[in-house]
Amino acid sequence: MIERPLLRVPVTLGSIPALAAARFADKCAVTSPDGSLTFRELDQLSARLAQGLAQAGIRKGDRVTLCGPGSWRWIVAYYAIARAGAVVNPVNVLVTHKELEYIVRNCEARALISTTEKIEAWLRNVGMTLPVIAALDGDGFASAPSIQSLLAPAADPEFEVGVAPDDLSTICYTSGTTGHPKGAMLPHRAVVTNSAMTAQMHGRGPEDVTLTALPLSHVYGNVVMNASIMTGGTLLVQPKFEVESFLKILQRERATVIDGVPTMYMYMLASPALAATNTRSLRAAFVGGQSMPEAKMLEVEERLGCPLIELWGMTEIAGLGSTHPHLGERVHGSIGIAMPYGALRVAKLENCAEDAADCEIGELMVRGVTTMTGYFANPDATRETIEPDGWLHTGDLARRGENGRFYIVDRKKDMILTGGYNIYPAELERVIAAHRHVAMVAVGRLPDEMKGEVAKAYIVLKPGAQATEAEIMEHCRKHLAAYKIPRLVQFVPDLPKTSTGKILRRELRTLETARP
Repeated sequence: MIERPLLRVPVTLGSIPALAAARFADKCAVTSPDGSLTFRELDQLSARLAQGLAQAGIRKGDRVTLCGPGSWRWIVAYYAIARAGAVVNPVNVLVTHKELEYIVRNCEARALISTTEKIEAWLRNVGMTLPVIAALDGDGFASAPSIQSLLAPAADPEFEVGVAPDDLSTICYTSGTTGHPKGAMLPHRAVVTNSAMTAQMHGRGPEDVTLTALPLSHVYGNVVMNASIMTGGTLLVQPKFEVESFLKILQRERATVIDGVPTMYMYMLASPALAATNTRSLRAAFVGGQSMPEAKMLEVEERLGCPLIELWGMTEIAGLGSTHPHLGERVHGSIGIAMPYGALRVAKLENCAEDAADCEIGELMVRGVTTMTGYFANPDATRETIEPDGWLHTGDLARRGENGRFYIVDRKKDMILTGGYNIYPAELERVIAAHRHVAMVAVGRLPDEMKGEVAKAYIVLKPGAQATEAEIMEHCRKHLAAYKIPRLVQFVPDLPKTSTGKILRRELRTLETARP
């Protein structure tokens, strides 16, 4: 039985390790392929590294770029940066050196903490010097010592530079689907509140063993990490998603919770290893990052033997904006209700100041304490995104349904206009995904002289399954209006995805070269 002292809610990111250590001490906090840490060890190491960063010249408000795969070292560095009073700039390890250079220059970072390989490429291709460059892995080298060598003696185990809840904690860059990525500025209050409310809505606590392969640099992976550490759970971190390995760890460590994007669950469904995996330890699975077809959600629940709970969020609000309470009623296809301390509304497309009627499609807008303060050094983009009254444009088309639940229709920019009709790719994907031979599907647009645009479906079949274009078309006719049926179908071995596993619709045209 885990003893639970009176909970003190952290008000800054840097205060999380010490408060968690006071409650959970020698309980395992995090396990990754390169080792494990207790809560006490996480607290001590992050305090020592924070002191080391301060001694190296990192001051309150300095930006520190953290670019590496998920591991206990990444987590130590993350909290150490916050404890030093600096601003965390988490970057996915898969970015190119050009992308990394843009982000480092744009946020005016004074330090880079990354992998040895990434740093060597940085020094070779960029050559930009910073006051501090340190390696997450290995022994480091002359130009980049290891973070181990930066650990200060434990002279002050409670070391933490004082910052206020409304001070800047994080600059997290968007995916940059058009032009350069933008740096969302998130105060400590926003990140801590979102993590705490995610734990509250999902019932995350000390008894949970959470398995995740989400990048910790991504807002979803970050909020899962913080929620687990804050509430005393054990976090099983995988640096990347490999389905067979993921399932083995799930069974061996008796994971109670898993988090992922839809494609991760699709790969699990398609893997023969799932049938041989004991999943009885799971109490819940959570999915976000992209809409998931209801048919696949039902299949996941049947195969895993636990509820699959959908969530919705974005970088600009430090994590989740909506979900279903873990003990409440959930509806597949719905992103649930607004998170505590936040609000959602559906605005009319022609006038965002007016609310759309229930069931009318409009743009989803969000407001609350978790909302970013703006984009770093980009006031024009900030004004375009945040209205004067605080409502933030999400770019998602949605509708408000019964009991205050919200439903994502599609991304505003992905809508297909064919012959004067609006087609929402997500609707077509939900229908096609219900076909018994389909593993994954994405719908994109192609130009058409007569109709302007037409929909095309790119389909990955289940292992060993066969289907024809005519069969898919016939399946669609049973469930869709004639104008919604995709005009073309192409079977492909895989779909283009982001580093977090989200399907990239804008890259679907690259698959045209794969046609026989």
